[in-house]
Amino acid sequence: MSIDAIEGRAAALRIENLDTDQIMPKQFLRGIDKQGLDRGLLYDLRFDGEGRPRPDCVLNRPELAGTPVLLGGANFGCGSSREHAVWGLLQYGIRAVIAPSFGEIFYSNAMNNRLLLVMLPAAQVAALMAEAEAGAALRIDVDAQRVRGQRVDAGFELAPRHRRMFLEGLDMIGLSLAQRPQIEAFAAAHWARQPWLRDVAARMHRQAQQA
Repeated sequence: MSIDAIEGRAAALRIENLDTDQIMPKQFLRGIDKQGLDRGLLYDLRFDGEGRPRPDCVLNRPELAGTPVLLGGANFGCGSSREHAVWGLLQYGIRAVIAPSFGEIFYSNAMNNRLLLVMLPAAQVAALMAEAEAGAALRIDVDAQRVRGQRVDAGFELAPRHRRMFLEGLDMIGLSLAQRPQIEAFAAAHWARQPWLRDVAARMHRQAQQA
């Protein structure tokens, strides 16, 4: 599914260095597939020790149910390579996170799974948070690479391959297959230069059976 824009009310999580262990606690990593991770998303922030929703958590506010955008503090997603954190955000319905900076591995995991991460200066994120808390919506225009709030209008950087993935609805495999003619041309040239390297295992197997 192509994504050229994301818009709606945003939830402001005023937490710096929010790590992947907090985004997806370890007790939700026991499954053998990706299902059900939306329940574990930010569990200790959303629920108390008895499993009751915490009234002070922004994600528990009825007016923000289904919000597609999180506004986070600096170094959002730091810590481990826990890709479940990204899957949980997506299953919960989050389509984009805006923050001053992100953990490096989290950034790669998110963009490769088409969770849009937008880096803006801290002052602009703070302004968007203030607008969000006042009830304003925002729009992220992927094609134009701009975030537009009530008063904020800010550009952001996006690698060309990530931009193409969002706009054309491609995952990493789809992006590779889009270059299939070039891949096949490279392979053909490679085998033409070094034909003795092709199908070595199959030839060795045949020779062993004939011996």
